[in-house]
Amino acid sequence: MNLSKLTLAFGTLALAVASAASSYRVTFFQPSVIGGSELKPGDYKIEVNGDKAVIKAGKNTVEAAVKVETANEKFASTAVRYANGDGKNRIEEIRVGGTTTKLVFNN
Repeated sequence: MNLSKLTLAFGTLALAVASAASSYRVTFFQPSVIGGSELKPGDYKIEVNGDKAVIKAGKNTVEAAVKVETANEKFASTAVRYANGDGKNRIEEIRVGGTTTKLVFNN
C-alpha cells in the first residue's frame, strides 16, 4: 500500500471516530425536567450525537436538543445546573467531571 492510500485510510478512520456519538453517565438526585419530560431521580446514560441528546434509564428514553461546549479547564466532578422559575427543576446544563465537556440544554 502506498503512502497516499495509507494516509486516506487513516483519515477515513479518524473521521469515523470523530463523528461517533459520545456517551456520559450522570445521576439526578431530584426529579428533573429535560426536553419537556420529567425524569425520576436515578442513574442515566446520555448519548450525544450532533445536536441531539438521548437520555436513557432502563426502558425510559427522552430526547432533547443539546449544544456541546468546551470549557477552558477540566471539571473536577459532574455537576447539573438547574433553572426552577416555575417550581420544576429544569436542567440547563451538565458539566461532565474529568472532562472539559459541558452539555447545554435549551428548555
